[in-house]
Amino acid sequence: MSKPVVFVSDLGLRDEFVGVCHAVIARISPGSAVIDISHGIAPHDTRTGGLVLAESLRFAPADAVGLAVIDPGVGTERLAIAVETGSGRQLVGPDNGVLSLAWRADGGARRAVSIIAPEIVLQPISSVFHGRDVFAPAAAHLAAGADLSALGPEVPVADLNEVQLAEPDVERGKIGGEVLDVDRFGNVRLNVRASHLAAAGLDGAPAIHIATLGREADAPRIKTYGSVEVGQYGVIVDAWEWIAIIRYEANAAAELGVQSGDVVWLTAAD
Repeated sequence: MSKPVVFVSDLGLRDEFVGVCHAVIARISPGSAVIDISHGIAPHDTRTGGLVLAESLRFAPADAVGLAVIDPGVGTERLAIAVETGSGRQLVGPDNGVLSLAWRADGGARRAVSIIAPEIVLQPISSVFHGRDVFAPAAAHLAAGADLSALGPEVPVADLNEVQLAEPDVERGKIGGEVLDVDRFGNVRLNVRASHLAAAGLDGAPAIHIATLGREADAPRIKTYGSVEVGQYGVIVDAWEWIAIIRYEANAAAELGVQSGDVVWLTAAD
């Protein structure tokens, strides 16, 4: 039975890139459903794309093949890889770290191969579109039941590139966090969990003081977006269990002047 393919990319929807990848998968493994998680990852943002893939695969069928096409190094000497995780899940993408958060969340990388088998990749291979010619066909062959070894020679898992999520700086009464992502509503996801608030002694604070490089705000701890008035801030545990800063029916990121990678400090509000 064909396996589904879980697809994340920075290819967008303006051009034909995503649709052509779908077409390639359908030709090789016509019984495979392609689950489009997101194609709106910021260009070249392997960290966010890797986080989206890792978080989403938790909700996918256990045999789903993970496909990530965020590939600023396309056509260079970077490897195209397929990885088998500790649980047996298969992942396909460039060796730039975009798959690493997913394999770390799934028991680690058990084995990996370089995708070069001529019977797998499309010919001729474009130097600017490995999503179509390398990654989509590799994912499709795996989804159709091929073994990882059919895609190419093994590579040492210790040599694979990884991306890291920075840990927040936690001290008594204060957390220095980093913006992981800003969603389309302007909600600001931090690299902070509820456990970090507890470690800093902030878990009992009814409101959190938020400071960025140029702005400050106080926000109550809330459980639902509608717990505050329109335009008011709130600090919430989001659907992925990260701490997020929101403004109800408004844009928290724009008002705070932050984007992915920026530093945010949290303390108890007075």
